[in-house]
Amino acid sequence: MPGGASIPASPMTSQQIPNLLKLVGTPRDGALLRFSLGSEYLKSADFEPALLHLGAAVEKDPGYSAAWKLLGRALSESGRTGEALAAYRRGIEVAQGKGDRQAAKEMAVFARRLEKALASSGESGARS
Repeated sequence: MPGGASIPASPMTSQQIPNLLKLVGTPRDGALLRFSLGSEYLKSADFEPALLHLGAAVEKDPGYSAAWKLLGRALSESGRTGEALAAYRRGIEVAQGKGDRQAAKEMAVFARRLEKALASSGESGARS
């Protein structure tokens, strides 16, 4: 299939993933599709494809604050703390720019938690 739709769905993943993957590379391939795929993979703790699709979602629509939030979560849950913090910071900027105060507040809370975790472990915010 075009556009990477050949990414296999692991047996532990959502039943929706194979159907969503059929749309990758088609005219319906957009930020919402990639967000949905990333979300489904994240639910199954399948981080690499989750990160791939969430990264594609924010690339296709850099103003998609919900995708930035989920990307930050996926990065955080996969142990990439510095990258998660950067995603949350970018997501906060996007959300504030759109007037999406609730999303900005949520990401600010997550970012503060990561900053505290990085400070207590002696890492800088730029490392992952």
